[in-house]
Amino acid sequence: MKDILLEGLLVGLAGAVLAFAANAVSPHGLKLTRNYSPGGALAISRTTPGTNAPGQASGMELVEKQLAAEGLQSIDSKHVFELFNDPANEQRLTIFVDARDDEHFSAGHIPGAYQLDHYHPENYLAQVLPACQVAQKIVVYCKGGTCEDSEQTAIFLRDAGISKDRLFVYTGGFDDWSAQHRPIETGDRRPDNKPVSPTEATPK
Repeated sequence: MKDILLEGLLVGLAGAVLAFAANAVSPHGLKLTRNYSPGGALAISRTTPGTNAPGQASGMELVEKQLAAEGLQSIDSKHVFELFNDPANEQRLTIFVDARDDEHFSAGHIPGAYQLDHYHPENYLAQVLPACQVAQKIVVYCKGGTCEDSEQTAIFLRDAGISKDRLFVYTGGFDDWSAQHRPIETGDRRPDNKPVSPTEATPK
């Protein structure tokens, strides 16, 4: 009986070693030192349904506190639209950075937005980083709500040398933008950030 248990233990140990080795050499392997739930308790609070108890912060307040803890500024829907319509947007002194993946970006994004998926930054940095270095205000957004990609992308830009004073996280995200029936652009973009395919906009 002891021999069987020992054999089972050795087989399990060997399997674990092989699994860790395969993960280490795989280009799609998990980074074991990475925190895949960066918001911790706050991230859980964002998704908790139900009415807040008296004195308990709302979901959006928790998001703003999380951003503040990272030294980041949040920006609401009204001020985002004001920046979009400001002449500085046409001059690229204000830019928008979409933190979602290719599929969601192509399906619809804020017109003129750059894309930076922080899971694959190497695909976008050559285009986005020079624009961020010139811009005076950089609005980063993702889906909104429980999505933390905008926060992580803003942190990535900050750590890449972009001043946090110029970074703003649009907490409502693309869901809020589209719910307000604001202009939407579809399709991918060329390296000069011009649309590749015809665009489609909803009325203001």
